[in-house]
Amino acid sequence: MKVHLRTLGCRLNQGEIEAMARQFIAQGHEVVDEPSQADQIIVNTCAVTADASHSSRKLVRQMHRASPQASITVTGCYSQIAPSEITVLEGVSRIVSNEAKDALVSQVTGQPTEPYDLEPVQRDVPAWVGRTRAFMKVQDGCENACTFCVTTIARGAGRSRTIAEVVAEARTLHALGYQEIVLTGVHLGSYGHDLGDQDGLSALVRALLADTDIPRIRLSSLEPWDLAPGFFRLWENPRVCPHLHLPLQSGSDTVLRRMLRRTSQAQFSALIEAARGTLGDPCITTDVIVGFPGETDAEFEDSLAFIGRMGFAGMHVFRYSRRPGTAAARMRGHVAEDIKKSRSAVLHALTAVQESSYAGRYQGTIQSVLWEQVAGSSEAGFHNVGYTANYLRVAAVHPRPLTGLITPARLTTWDAGPRTMGAVPLMEDAMLPAMPVLEGSKS
Repeated sequence: MKVHLRTLGCRLNQGEIEAMARQFIAQGHEVVDEPSQADQIIVNTCAVTADASHSSRKLVRQMHRASPQASITVTGCYSQIAPSEITVLEGVSRIVSNEAKDALVSQVTGQPTEPYDLEPVQRDVPAWVGRTRAFMKVQDGCENACTFCVTTIARGAGRSRTIAEVVAEARTLHALGYQEIVLTGVHLGSYGHDLGDQDGLSALVRALLADTDIPRIRLSSLEPWDLAPGFFRLWENPRVCPHLHLPLQSGSDTVLRRMLRRTSQAQFSALIEAARGTLGDPCITTDVIVGFPGETDAEFEDSLAFIGRMGFAGMHVFRYSRRPGTAAARMRGHVAEDIKKSRSAVLHALTAVQESSYAGRYQGTIQSVLWEQVAGSSEAGFHNVGYTANYLRVAAVHPRPLTGLITPARLTTWDAGPRTMGAVPLMEDAMLPAMPVLEGSKS
């Protein structure tokens, strides 16, 4: 059977779709890059905003047009909260709930999912999955009650995989050639709570450090209130990447209270100070929502000033989107769209300045880079792209492709357009793979 997989939204969705690809291959099926070649199409949807829901419907329609003969299975948050809007779309033969998503491959193929046979996965893993950085789902569901969030409705109660399962998968991924794993979850900081361990995430990271040899471990989004005293000591091991994504959502205390976010300016700034006091200069990124119901000009200005003082290395800015079934959707004082757009533009301008400031501090330094792909080639060589441990995107032209290698590189200048730092790789020739022939060159 030929299978095509597509996903929208968060890193958790990306991790799920990558795991599905490996499971299909392990069962002997072929994962294809083009939907037109597929017998089965899997779409993992998102519903975090109204735009995400629209994009999910659009993607299903695109898949059907590309492959009218294929059977389409739809899963993810949008199909969970609005299944009636999915079942009417042409080509859809199955909706799989988020609770049953981990068994989706078995539902589609009728075959049990067994531990990976490495050989077919090594041979047939599709190019889009990559072999450098894997998003690994360790937790699902959320117990928070943020008033704007539909994910709690769509994903259900928190539930964690066992440490043994996660360690086993990490070992498999390393054997397949992955150099970095990114631990993902809807509420990653609550990992292990349902298993009776309030310090579960720390225990998981310590187990991965002790029982695997994977060079890099990165944590995805962490709620600020989940980080207990001593958590930052995990970064004493250099294999844990110095990158923290801490969703703020608003820098105004009054808006945070309406959001039911369990943090404040004082608590959040203390957390940032503790992180920087332990890690030095980590990459700290965040999420911010503008135009939350009732957000006044004064609240926005307060939020803007606080965000400016935090000096983030990057920021995702979202315009508030009314989501059915959430408490915020029923609130008064919804903000006009033109005001949301204006506030969003102000924050985008600020994050460009903050990104440039953070990257500029590393100009001229030597950093470890995991090279993830070749973006093209020219007479000068291969255009390699990768990431530093602190999540600076870097690009370098080199005579050989460097994909899959972790090498030192001297960082040069920041290019705000592609949000990328130039780099000069520094390594011995013995580290490099065999020299390929550039397309069009003479033998």
